Amino acid sequence: MNFNDLADDPEDAQHTPAERATAASRSTWVSVAVNIVLSAAQIGVGILSKSQALVADGIHSLSDLVSDFVVLFAGHHSKKDADTDHPYGHQRFETAASLALGVILLAVGGGMLSSAVGKLQSPETVPQVHASALWVVGGALIAKESLFRYMLAVAKRVKSSMLVANAWHARSDAASSLVVGIGIIGNLAGYPILDPIAALIVGFMVAKMGWSFGWDAMHDLMDRAVNEQEVEAIRRTLVETPGVRNVHDVRTRKMGDMIVVDAHIEVDALITVEAGHDIAVRAQQRVLQRHRVLNLMTHVDPWRRPDRDHGPPIQSAPVVTP
Repeated sequence: MNFNDLADDPEDAQHTPAERATAASRSTWVSVAVNIVLSAAQIGVGILSKSQALVADGIHSLSDLVSDFVVLFAGHHSKKDADTDHPYGHQRFETAASLALGVILLAVGGGMLSSAVGKLQSPETVPQVHASALWVVGGALIAKESLFRYMLAVAKRVKSSMLVANAWHARSDAASSLVVGIGIIGNLAGYPILDPIAALIVGFMVAKMGWSFGWDAMHDLMDRAVNEQEVEAIRRTLVETPGVRNVHDVRTRKMGDMIVVDAHIEVDALITVEAGHDIAVRAQQRVLQRHRVLNLMTHVDPWRRPDRDHGPPIQSAPVVTP
């Protein structure tokens, strides 16, 4: 999973909370429809064909329904406008949703691991799997991989880490279905123990992805900065603004999938306060247009050429004692 794929393009208007929420809702409802069909087929056929791995995969798909509704809930709330209690908006609902997804995946993965270990401790209880399970796995693999590619394309277009998390959740399903298919083939070939082993691998994959999502979301909630490449791109936009002589102390923190930036810009020391203010406003507008920045707070510092006479130092006023 590479969140650096969300780097911004100049003048991309699809970073707005409304655009992101609309894309999240549309793609997530597609995921809901797919997962309803898959979870019913996998769990039903898994029970009838006596495949623990297929049932585990069905439970994984069922967990996707829960995560899909978490995404829908977050998308609805994250597009709300700023208010008195949330002056920077509600974008961190998306981060909270990613954290919830991580917790869900950890819980589901832990349950799968526990069930598979129980079967492995009693290998004589592992039944022969019916061949119908393999057909269901094949259909699930195609459906999940297609869903992953669709959701990831939407996530990159609107630059939403929450949608990237949900897309990779779908890819984890595709990978788990592949493992399940291998386990079922091994079971049918005369090695019944491969079915619970496949279930164990699926459980580990789900738990690992849950940890990854949860850990990233937790750091974002603690005001983690964006990557160096994006910070440098913002700094370059500021430096290239007419009237800005230099930029320093650029600090960022994530607000959902948006960024809040603080920066010191240096302008000519001899221009008026009004002119310096106009430069700062122009720099802010350029950054907001070219990057996924929600707000830019600038501090204007005076800049003097090294060869310019700085004038006499300012003396402190004499202290008058009564």
